[in-house]
Amino acid sequence: MAEHTVTLFKPYSFYEGQKINIEGGPRKGDWEVVGVTDRKVKLRCPISNREFEWNRFCYFTEERSEMQWPQED
Repeated sequence: MAEHTVTLFKPYSFYEGQKINIEGGPRKGDWEVVGVTDRKVKLRCPISNREFEWNRFCYFTEERSEMQWPQED
C-alpha cells in the first residue's frame, strides 16, 4: 500500500470545569464545560451565563506524514 499524508480526527475528551475557546463555526467563542456524557456536552457562556447542551461536536485533529491509507483493519 502507498503512504500518504492523512488528517486524523478524534473525539475530544471534555471535563467539567474546563475553560475552552472554539475558534470557528456557530459556537465560536469562550465557554465553560459544565456537563459531559458519552453523547452530550453542556457549555456555559461566561458572559451571559446561558447554558447550552449539544451533541459532542469538537474533535482534535492532527496530520501525519508517511501513513498508510486506507488503513487495513
